[in-house]
Parts: sequence; structure tokens; C-alpha cells
Amino acid sequence: MRVDSCPWVGQSYGMQARILHFHVQTYNKLRRLKKEAEAEGSYRVAKRLHAVTLNHDGLTSGEIADLLDAPRSKVSQWLSDYEHLGYEALLEGQRSGRPDQLTQTQQVHLEDIIDSGPTSWGFLSGVWSAPMVARIISEEFGIDYTARHVRRLLHGWGYSVQRPRRKLMRANPREQNRWRRYTYPSLKKKRQRKMAN
Repeated sequence: MRVDSCPWVGQSYGMQARILHFHVQTYNKLRRLKKEAEAEGSYRVAKRLHAVTLNHDGLTSGEIADLLDAPRSKVSQWLSDYEHLGYEALLEGQRSGRPDQLTQTQQVHLEDIIDSGPTSWGFLSGVWSAPMVARIISEEFGIDYTARHVRRLLHGWGYSVQRPRRKLMRANPREQNRWRRYTYPSLKKKRQRKMAN
């Protein structure tokens, strides 16, 4: 089959470039906001606003990406964000991530549970662990968190990691002191002498 006999030769079946059109006042407002962002040092916001105004001027996302030295996918995302949510979508803000599932009252209740200690909740250990707290959250509030996420939550609430110190129940404190002060150092000295030879 010859190329010139193909029905689609010479026709454009590709995607159309997204070109945003808005009022002159909106255009001027975006340029003013870009200048303000640059003056405040918010260069990423200024770059996003610049991308929107360049698109209004007729440049495609690929051309804007080359001009601003930004990934084309990001430029397309900025244009889409502006188109659907307005210029506020281009501003820097708190990146919320996934919202907390525990309400404020549930968090306070959980902190009370943690303060009461694990033995009051039927655990044998005297120290909370992240899997134990995750189990309490699941049983009390019906929310499943991984142990890793529970550690992050606890750290954010001001709790720190506590490591239990092992202590022998029937140990003689005098013998332990003697071993620590005399026996152990002499063993270390013998080993050092042996290594030197």
C-alpha cells in the first residue's frame, strides 16, 4: 500500500494542545501575582503562574516545559490545576497528604489509654509497643494503622521510644558491682595483652 493512498495521511489525529483563554483582567492579575511571588522569593509559585500566562499567549505545554526547564507532565498538571481550581491551586500550601482518620476526641481518648499503661488493658508488658497501640486503635476506633504509622503518630504527639532495661531478678548487687569493677576490666586487660603479642 502506498503512503499517499492512506486515508489518514495529511490529517491530524493527534491530541489537541490545551490553550487556556481568559479575560485581560485575569491575565494582568496573574502577571501581578507572578511578580509578587518573585518578590517574596516564592519562585516555584512564580514559575507555575508564568506557565499559565505563557499558555494563554499560545504556547503548548511542551514549549513551556522547554522554556521554563520543567517536566512537561508538571506543566500539564499546573495547567489542569489552574483550569479546574483557579490560581489558588498553584500556590504553595500545606501538603495535606492523607487526612487523619482519628478525630481530635479519639486522639485525646487514645492518649488517656496510653497514659493508663498497657497492663490496665490486659497486656503483660509494662511498656507500650507500636503494634500494641495499633491493636488498641483497631479495637477501640475501628481504624487500622500499620505499626510504622502508629510510631509516626506517637512521635507527632510527643511520645518517645522507651526501651525497657533488663534486670536479673535474683542477681546479687554486690557481686555485680565486683564483676563490673574488677573482673571485667582484668579480662579486658588480658585480652589486650594477648592481642599485643
